[in-house]
Amino acid sequence: MQLIFAALSEWIFRDHIVASFLLPSLSMLGVGAILYFKYHTIDLSKASYRDALIYATATWIVSGILASIPIKIITDISFTDAVFESISALTTTGATVLSGLDDMPKTFLMYRQFLQWMGGLGIVIFVVAVLPMLNVGGMKLLKAETPGPVKNDKLSPRVSSTAHYLWGVYIFITIACVVSYYIGGMSLFDAVAHSFTTVSTGGFSTHDASMGYFNSHTLLWISNLFMVLGAINFGLHFRVFSHRDYTEYFRDEETRVFLIIILVLSLLVATYLFFENTYTNALESISYSTFHIISFITSTGYGATGFSEWPATITLLLLFTGYLGGCAGSTAGGNKIIRNILTVKIFYRSLKQMIHPHGTFAIKYQGTSVQTEVRSAVMAFMFFSALSTIIITLLLMTTGLDFWSSLSAVAACVNVLGPGFGQLGSNFAPVSDLGTWLLSGAMILGRLEYFTVFAIFSPMFWKD
Repeated sequence: MQLIFAALSEWIFRDHIVASFLLPSLSMLGVGAILYFKYHTIDLSKASYRDALIYATATWIVSGILASIPIKIITDISFTDAVFESISALTTTGATVLSGLDDMPKTFLMYRQFLQWMGGLGIVIFVVAVLPMLNVGGMKLLKAETPGPVKNDKLSPRVSSTAHYLWGVYIFITIACVVSYYIGGMSLFDAVAHSFTTVSTGGFSTHDASMGYFNSHTLLWISNLFMVLGAINFGLHFRVFSHRDYTEYFRDEETRVFLIIILVLSLLVATYLFFENTYTNALESISYSTFHIISFITSTGYGATGFSEWPATITLLLLFTGYLGGCAGSTAGGNKIIRNILTVKIFYRSLKQMIHPHGTFAIKYQGTSVQTEVRSAVMAFMFFSALSTIIITLLLMTTGLDFWSSLSAVAACVNVLGPGFGQLGSNFAPVSDLGTWLLSGAMILGRLEYFTVFAIFSPMFWKD
């Protein structure tokens, strides 16, 4: 990929940073070729699920380090910050330590945007799709990397075909987003760049002011549409496109609840901002509130106005909205709507059980009873999500950040969301090196949804 960007720098953008991409890419290709010829005879059919967990985690770490090399060379920031920036891109978090983006080389800006697009559906899915040698045992990798509690809904008997279908939908929506942004008034460069980070729900921009740079409500609503599409299950997209039946979106319980939450929260925030005189125009209040609710719930993290200066009640609500997340099997982060639905149903059943101790109450999702192991996994996930936030926030506070800045930074990273508040309202540059490494780990932890990473650190994992 870096070799391609070296070519773009030389022949398209002509911004004289060819060597920053060419030398790292040739080094990686050389090392990769040596490793391939030395180990390509290994029988991958013997790969276990434990191997898949290690592979999924190691892929994100190694890719984050390798992707950081051009960032380090071009921006001359520290290695720690360069790794943070690349992991933020690949995990589609969107947190940044950079400023002055408007004056940076176009090749570099597009590289950051493309990293988020490539990380949107997951690097492992990308590898399974393009490397036939990983077809054997590929479903193990797909399960280890794919977000959400329901991971057996294959679109094809062959996992490589499933990955191809997902990427086909992904590319189609991205192209539609490019066209829409361009018609809406963006330059072709910005349209392509922002489509990469809208559909991937990544949130990087080519401008410091993010979407606020364009000062266009039309572009905000185009962004709303494609952020929502990026946060809906891509398997559902494929079925809808295949059957030409768009009512499937509303028959799907998770998608239906997701859209209702967006509608309710957007109206609540718009009403509050209007009566607090943050905006004097009701339509403006609705536009900005809807955009930021969608931006946070989909974990995109775009900004359009000085939302970090909104009333504290609203910024806290936005932080909470980031934990809700998008749908399982999408590019969005957060806890995922399906887990929130099941958590509410579990609590509701417990309440009914207390009132009617001899009653029998089933928990159903999409009309089907939810298995006990799925319910247990959902509640364990919610526990790990809360516990991770508390622990990492406390650790981050020991590096010198205040509580609000630390909490918002951790919430931004474990939910792969992006924007911070307090001291980090502009970017994450104020975080110390130790804090930056903590947050880099938090992004990988959140992108792989806790269990994959925690399992590797469990003593049981390494026992025969």
